[in-house]
Amino acid sequence: MIYTKLIQPVLFKIDPEQIHDLALLLGKTFGKFSLTRQLTKTCFYYKNKKLTQTIAGIKFVNPVGLAAGFDKEAEMMQILPSLGFGFEEIGSITAKPCRGNPKPRLWRLPKYKSIVVNYGLKNQGCKIIAEKLKKKKLVFPVGINIAKTNCPETVNPEAGVNDYIESFLTMEPYADYLTINISCPNAYGGQLFSDPKYLEKLLSKIDRVKTKNPVFIKISPELSLKQLDELLSICGKHTLTGFVVSNLIKDRSKLTIPPQEFAKVGIGGLSGKILQKHSDELISYIYQKTKGKYVIIGSGGIFTAKDAYEKIIRGASLLQLLTGMIYEGPAVIKKINKGLVELLKKDGFENIAEAVGSKYK
Repeated sequence: MIYTKLIQPVLFKIDPEQIHDLALLLGKTFGKFSLTRQLTKTCFYYKNKKLTQTIAGIKFVNPVGLAAGFDKEAEMMQILPSLGFGFEEIGSITAKPCRGNPKPRLWRLPKYKSIVVNYGLKNQGCKIIAEKLKKKKLVFPVGINIAKTNCPETVNPEAGVNDYIESFLTMEPYADYLTINISCPNAYGGQLFSDPKYLEKLLSKIDRVKTKNPVFIKISPELSLKQLDELLSICGKHTLTGFVVSNLIKDRSKLTIPPQEFAKVGIGGLSGKILQKHSDELISYIYQKTKGKYVIIGSGGIFTAKDAYEKIIRGASLLQLLTGMIYEGPAVIKKINKGLVELLKKDGFENIAEAVGSKYK
C-alpha cells in the first residue's frame, strides 16, 4: 500500500524511461554491498519448500522470475535474489550493439495496468555483456534472451540466422538457459523467424551448436492457431526444452482499449493486464496440444498470486513478470510467492510441480 498509494503516484509523474534507468542504478548499487543486499532480503525475501522445483536440471527456489526487457544488460543480478525472485532473464541481447528506437519509447496506460514498449532491442551487444558476465558470480538461475540485431542487414534470412548464432555462441557459457526471441514486435523487418521455413533454418543451425543448456523459444501472443500448430510442428523436429509464453501485443485493433487512449502514447507493443488472457489461452493450448512435453514459462499480466496460479494450473512450470512489479512495487514478488503457497495448500498439493497443468488432469 505504501508503494501504490504514495510512491507510485510520484514515480508516474516522471518519464517512464528515466524511472527505469533510476531503478537499474539503484538495483546495481544495492547489489554491490552485502549490507544492502541483506537489508533488502529482510524486507522482501520469502522461501517455502513447496515452491522449490528442479526443471531441466536447474534448481529454482521459487517459480517467479524477472522477464526479459527490464535488466537488458545484466545490471541487477546481485540484488534480484534479495527481492525474492527465483530467477531472471537478461536481455534481449543481440550480436551487434543497438541504440534502440528513438525516444520517447516507453509509455504507461495506468487505467489498463499496461506499458507500451518501443525500445527496439536497446543493448550493448553480446561481446560487451559477455565480458560483464565473466566478472559476476551467479547466485540464482539466469536465462539469457537472444534476439536478432535490429538493423536492415539482418532482414536477409541467412544473415539473420548468423546473427542469432553469433549471440548464442557468445552468451551460452554464461547462461543457465537460453531463450531465442523470435517475436520482438519493435524490430526492423518484423518477426521474420515466426515464419516456419525461416524458423526451421534457425533451429537446424542451433541444433549443431553443442550445448547442455536448455533452449526456449519466446513466441508472439498474436499467432493464429494454424500458425501456432505450424510452429509446434517445426519445434518438434528439434532439440528444444520449451516456450516462453508470451511476448508483447502489437495489433491494437484486437484490444478492448478505446482508440482515443492510444492518442496519448506512441507505437509499440503492449504488456501487462491487457496481455493476460492471450497468454493464459496460449499456455493452455500448447500444454494440451503437446501433452505436457515442453516446459512452459508463463509471462503476461501477472499481478497477483491468483494470476500466477492460473498460469501454473494451465501448464506453466515457471513464471515471469515485469509490468506487475512496476504497478504493484517490489513487494509483489513476496506477495505472489506467499499466495501461491496458500493456493497449493488449499488444493492439497505438496509441491508446485504437482499443480502444473492440473486444470486438465
